[in-house]
Amino acid sequence: MKLAEALALRADAARRAEQLRARIVASARYQEGETPAEDAAALLVEAGEVLGELESLIRRINRTNAATHVEGGTLTDALARRDVLRLRHSVVTSAADAAAGEGQRGFRQLRSELKMIPALPVAQLRGQADDLARQLREVDTVIQRTNWEVDLLD
Repeated sequence: MKLAEALALRADAARRAEQLRARIVASARYQEGETPAEDAAALLVEAGEVLGELESLIRRINRTNAATHVEGGTLTDALARRDVLRLRHSVVTSAADAAAGEGQRGFRQLRSELKMIPALPVAQLRGQADDLARQLREVDTVIQRTNWEVDLLD
């Protein structure tokens, strides 16, 4: 099985576990004289099985990520880089938006009103955000390509 397939199975198992959790909560109590919509005990058993599969997949994915070498390090390193690039992009974009006054009233109706002045260089921040977005795309491309090329470890 390819790493990308395991990632899809992991996402599906996580969704199933969350759905089972919601169904267990909905069926955990019922009114006297009524029958519950579903057997909460059976759902708990099923959730335990799904969570066991999820744990196994996560372990195998993590082992594969740590053992797979890509440009400049392991796949785990590339994932960390991608996560931090996303955060950096978000911070820089938010700073540029705030300095530009987006979402705020940016015009004065009277000359006596105070003028708002940006404390940060908006154009420079936008350029930095574009560069971070490019880096993010490049790292993500390497990760996606690797996910479809690498076999999942046991």
